[in-house]
Amino acid sequence: MNAPGPVTASLAVSATPTRDHDAENFPTASLLLAKPLRAKVMAFYRFVRVADDIGDSPDLPAEEKIRRLDAMERALDDPARGLPEAAAMHRAGVGVAEARLMLSAFRQDAVQTRYADWAALEDYCRRSADPVGRMLLRLHGDGDNAAANAAADGLCTALQVLNHLQDLVPDRDSLDRIYLPESWMAIAGGEQAFFDPANAPRRREVLDAALDRVEEALDRASALPRLLRSRRLAIQSAMTIGCARRLLARLRKADPVLGRVALSKADFARALAAAFSLGPRDAPIVASRVSRAGSSFARGMAALKGGRRRALWGVYAFCRAVDDIADGAMPEAEKRRFLADWRRKLAAPDCVLSRELAFAREAHGVPLAECEAMIAGMETDSADRLRLATEADLDLYCRQVAGSVGAMSVRIFGAPQAEGFGLALGHTFQLTNILRDVDEDALRERVYIPRDLLDAAGIPEGPATEIVAHPAFAAICAKLGERAAEGFAAAERDIRAYDPQALLPAAVMMWGYRRLMDRLVLRGWAGPRPRPKLTKGEKLRMAWMALGFGRTP
Repeated sequence: MNAPGPVTASLAVSATPTRDHDAENFPTASLLLAKPLRAKVMAFYRFVRVADDIGDSPDLPAEEKIRRLDAMERALDDPARGLPEAAAMHRAGVGVAEARLMLSAFRQDAVQTRYADWAALEDYCRRSADPVGRMLLRLHGDGDNAAANAAADGLCTALQVLNHLQDLVPDRDSLDRIYLPESWMAIAGGEQAFFDPANAPRRREVLDAALDRVEEALDRASALPRLLRSRRLAIQSAMTIGCARRLLARLRKADPVLGRVALSKADFARALAAAFSLGPRDAPIVASRVSRAGSSFARGMAALKGGRRRALWGVYAFCRAVDDIADGAMPEAEKRRFLADWRRKLAAPDCVLSRELAFAREAHGVPLAECEAMIAGMETDSADRLRLATEADLDLYCRQVAGSVGAMSVRIFGAPQAEGFGLALGHTFQLTNILRDVDEDALRERVYIPRDLLDAAGIPEGPATEIVAHPAFAAICAKLGERAAEGFAAAERDIRAYDPQALLPAAVMMWGYRRLMDRLVLRGWAGPRPRPKLTKGEKLRMAWMALGFGRTP
């Protein structure tokens, strides 16, 4: 068999690329880069653009795409083959190894149209996007900077997934290609249901879970600008992260299936203006995340100042992140993988949230075991069908997901001797949450009322909605409600044994939770169970108490 002959002309699908570097979502060869280096980046970009256009061509058959991409790889091996884009890269001395890896992804695009799970999508991003960041770092003298390369990988993966989510409809319509994993779309009823315009609520849940993964990748990327030698590349990377976070926020508010979601010129301008300071540091990012959550826990944190508030924000953001994984609209196996990732983050912090949690642990002696307990509780929540066998299992679950928060918090408050108080109060808070959310949890096929109590009441096993609708279920809730009320009474008594200023955040949160429990009792446990909420006035009162005014328990 004769070897393939030399290539003497471009293999591009058209005389002009589908888009140029200045039409991309995110900057690659911006004017921020030094001119000599920008020319090298453009040589790399033009080669990759031709290859990407081949892989994305709606007109070329798969066999022709593979033939052209193979020819492009051979041109990487042999500059004499005459492919102009490869020749320009060789002259520039840039990106051959990275381009070769990207070609493997473009070949995959020629033959693969669906992805099974998030790991498969991440592997695609590792080859289709991450090499761009590594090329830029190597070109700017940071090729051996492991921390910077890891951060750049997070950024490039985030950018790629954002592009995939933006282009869900055009990719499906023109290429019959969907990057969002099939197992995730199944949560919304499958591919057809996911793309049904009328199925917006279920699709929104899946999109938000995917965007949470993008945010985690951007949190890994956040440190990149401050890890780089080149000031110019640092500014470009900070601008890129800023653009990505803005697009992420837009995709949280708008549905890309109903219309394309894109950045505005004002978004680019704001991202550029903020880039010269290299973007926000970890603590302000976590503070904004806590503010966005708007929980009663956050209102209690307002009583703290300085490093203590920062530490408690770090703990809260960690708890919220793992809770969002457990509650996310994704397959159980994915939840468990992402929670396992968090166990690794505890040992080797690699993102905004894990670094701020590490600060809390180092500054205030927050035990690693309590962080691990929280993750264990979220692993329980990750089950597609959650049942607890005994009251001891319920107590263990409350200890993991709420007692851990109490044990961590009292140390940050400056009252480590109050650990027993924090554990008991956390248990009471969690009982309140469980009783408040029985119907909402049942829709997720979760029943936290243990089987031994259900058996004693004569409630058979079955779908969660039938269990909580059983006539005998209300009496169990009433009994647990009495237990929670006793817990609040004990907490109001026991808190007096400790420094009132140190435990002010706990007192504020206890005041809010006690109001919720009182409303649950007044509402009753049978029949319709509307979810009680604090009024605006009560929330303002909590904020006032957190400032040291007003009466607390």
